[in-house]
Amino acid sequence: MVGKVAAGFVIFRRKAAAVEYLLLQTSYGIHHWTPPKGHVDPGETELVTAFRETWEEAGLEKTDLKIFQDCAKILHYNVNNKPKTVHYWLAELINPNADVKLSHEHQAYKWLPLKEACDCVGYKDMQDVLVQFEKYLAK
Repeated sequence: MVGKVAAGFVIFRRKAAAVEYLLLQTSYGIHHWTPPKGHVDPGETELVTAFRETWEEAGLEKTDLKIFQDCAKILHYNVNNKPKTVHYWLAELINPNADVKLSHEHQAYKWLPLKEACDCVGYKDMQDVLVQFEKYLAK
């Protein structure tokens, strides 16, 4: 059994010469930091879910983002002893006037450079995704 399937975007912006990643702090549990993501609804593709969840959780629209479909990562881990699969794509915030608007699921957000973002997320698999996506951008 596959378990729960979720999808989201690792969103970055270019600030001067630096790259910063968007992380949202959950308003539940241990208040961990994560990119916008959520569960795939019946009949949705993972990519459609990533757009929907980004809109619901961060208030960012399709037109605010450039998606790098060739830069994706799938994570597999357990939540409460149940398998979970999360699909992530790299996305650039291309609308400089877009404002992050949090849903009730999150209580704060930050734009952070790679090292601080890795420290913030805490989980090794998410750190690996950030590092891999940063290497993609450096090419």
